[in-house]
Amino acid sequence: RLLHLVCVGQESVKMGDMSNLEMWEASMSSGNMADYDFASLGAAVQEAHDASGNNARDMDIAWLVICGALVFFMQGGFAMLTAGLVHPKNVTNILFKNMMDASLAALCFWSIGYLIAYGEDAGGFIGTKYNFFLDQVYNNGGGGGSDGWEGWFFQWAFAGACATIVAGSVAERTRIEAYFIYSVVLTAVIYPVVVHWGWGSGFLSAWGAFPDSEGNARPLFRRNDSSNGMIDFAGSGIVHMVGGFSGLMGAIVVGPRKGRFDPVTGAAQTLYPGNHALQALGVFILWFGWYGFNCGSTLMISGNAANVAGKVAVTTTIAAATGCVTATFSSRIILGHYDISLGLNGILAGLVSITANCSVVNPWHAFFIGMIGAFVLILGSKILVLLKIDDPCDACVVHGFCGVWGLWATGLFCTDANVQYAAYPNVNDACKRFEQFGVQVVGSLIIVLWTCGTTGILFTTIKATIGMRVDSEIEEMGLDASEHGLNWGEPSNGMGIGLGNGVAKAEEMADVKPVQSSAPMQAPPMGMPGFGSVPPAMTLPAPPMQPGMQLYPQQGMMAAPVPMY
Repeated sequence: RLLHLVCVGQESVKMGDMSNLEMWEASMSSGNMADYDFASLGAAVQEAHDASGNNARDMDIAWLVICGALVFFMQGGFAMLTAGLVHPKNVTNILFKNMMDASLAALCFWSIGYLIAYGEDAGGFIGTKYNFFLDQVYNNGGGGGSDGWEGWFFQWAFAGACATIVAGSVAERTRIEAYFIYSVVLTAVIYPVVVHWGWGSGFLSAWGAFPDSEGNARPLFRRNDSSNGMIDFAGSGIVHMVGGFSGLMGAIVVGPRKGRFDPVTGAAQTLYPGNHALQALGVFILWFGWYGFNCGSTLMISGNAANVAGKVAVTTTIAAATGCVTATFSSRIILGHYDISLGLNGILAGLVSITANCSVVNPWHAFFIGMIGAFVLILGSKILVLLKIDDPCDACVVHGFCGVWGLWATGLFCTDANVQYAAYPNVNDACKRFEQFGVQVVGSLIIVLWTCGTTGILFTTIKATIGMRVDSEIEEMGLDASEHGLNWGEPSNGMGIGLGNGVAKAEEMADVKPVQSSAPMQAPPMGMPGFGSVPPAMTLPAPPMQPGMQLYPQQGMMAAPVPMY
């Protein structure tokens, strides 16, 4: 009766006629409902139900588009972070690679990547048949539901993020043609296969794994609903491990930058202290975008998905903050001072570590996951130095090693109640039995083997054919000059984008010799990193010198022996 009152009342008010409402009230008072057309009432109820469903559909689509845009905005974060870590003579080159990563990923994922990731399953390994050039996504193709456009958009943003991770690992010495080939193969084949395994209907998936002939899912380990399959809610393994370990293989094949390791002692040398302002800007953009990355992985906002998204935002924040605090105070203990670069990387370590499990753990779990993620960062960075592997941005540690920890932490800290709250399809006690931990470990090892194997073959093939590395002279000159025609250290025409507005000419760079600072130093050109907008005529006092510090007057900057982690 109340529903009828609402329906009739809404229609009467809309038509400006209150007679029906008055008749309804009179009938209610007399207990006589015979005056009403219940067929019309049923039609009104169905119409209201359809309108509600359409509203939910529209909200879900809008949610995914907005979150996908946030994930895409992370490209700006990666660009600023890497620009703040590489030498200014290579800044334009690293920004160019970020730009091309996103663009190549769009074309590759549109043409074939989405098919491999979400096409019809073939043996639990790869998707086939559907969505070649998105041929199954078209206007009104959803039969009243979603047509599917937003699904591709959201997944492309993830593919672009995965590809961009590698740029930091192989920065400052890699041929741009080699990078193009890698970026295409990763986003067209290597990454989509892992997506199919974990988020499609592949053998690792928690969403209908490796279905049999009758469509029944067969998740690891038990191949029935008493197992969940690998839980990777937003991609610690599927996205970050693939990008991180691809970067690791690239760094191994291309070799360390010239001068990174002392040829006699093997000690790590700091080639450029970095621009902390750009690093901080990049990390905060990434942290902001990560809410689209993690919260958006609900893939909808209607129903209880909004509650799950809210919980994910909380656990993501706690893990990031804990990673930052842990890494920052660790730098005080290890280095004797607070180091902002390590603190910023600690934020990213916490974010990567929580990405797989953000929906299936409690806030106090997120605290410990972020803390341990920071320790993984510190230890992993030291291991790279010991192995003489040069990753200028520690990208393979932050994304690869912390991605492994994120998958393992899912099995250690998940609860069965949280798994069900996050809408995973099977109701069981896999977390309580620690079966889930075993599944997570197996899944992580498979991803490592696939990624290292395929990218190792890819990078080795590139090296043996067109070559992976630029010439030594070009590396010293800087890739901005060789690949983009920029001269660093020489005033530009105002159109340059690099930090410092250009690079010294090749013949001038050859004459640059390190000298000990003993006289006032002229301010560098406007916008030189570390100085901001200093008027050109201003004379700066000589900075205090520390043991090992050298001053390059033609470059207008110091090279300080900043410890590496």
